Amino acid sequence: MENIFFKNPLIIALDVDTTKEAIVLSDMLGPYAGGFKVGMQLYNSAGPEALRRLRERGAPVFADLKLHDIPNTVAGAARALTRHGALIINVHAAGGSEMMRAAAGAARDEAAKAGMAPPLVVAVTVLTSISQDVFNRETGVPGPIQDRVTAWALLAREAGLDGVVASPLEVNAVRETCGPGFVIITPGVRPAGAAVNDQKRTMTPGEAIKAGATYLVVGRPVTAAPDPVMAARLILADVCKKE
Repeated sequence: MENIFFKNPLIIALDVDTTKEAIVLSDMLGPYAGGFKVGMQLYNSAGPEALRRLRERGAPVFADLKLHDIPNTVAGAARALTRHGALIINVHAAGGSEMMRAAAGAARDEAAKAGMAPPLVVAVTVLTSISQDVFNRETGVPGPIQDRVTAWALLAREAGLDGVVASPLEVNAVRETCGPGFVIITPGVRPAGAAVNDQKRTMTPGEAIKAGATYLVVGRPVTAAPDPVMAARLILADVCKKE
């Protein structure tokens, strides 16, 4: 599905401790970013105020809180995040179809009450920091990561979600399995030559878009760069070159 909220595929992760830092980055990168991600670091430091302040400045926000609890609790959280102005909300696919349906229904109901477009609700599959060895040996899940990712993507689609969060390595398989209208948000994106940090399953921005990603989540390669604006511009250039 097309999301009218985001002007381009680049979502910048605002992994900072204060709303002030987040606003400085969003003001600096706003002309180049499609939107911004508020994850657990910023949300647990600054709370919903961070979402509100960013939305007041016109910044589209992805609330990356990876909700995973009983259906009633996740539904309540989805309602709250919708009220706070999140345009994308994510839950863990491992929570099951009932939990995912509850989140999607609650977000859409809350948006309808407010007379606004509903946020996208997407499911996190397998974290990009997890290698194949860790997936099998430590989590105890047999088989290739890609098989589990595509299975969870199908479950999410059947539960009425708008898409998934998956590493670049699984994007093509998810796209083939779930079709062109399914949103795929891709972390683990690293420009050529950039440090991968704690990411294990990565691609360049252009490669991820070519594989079928809808949105790219990029944090440290932009926000920790000597020139964040230039870093963002180079990522967009890579995306355009590969499309």
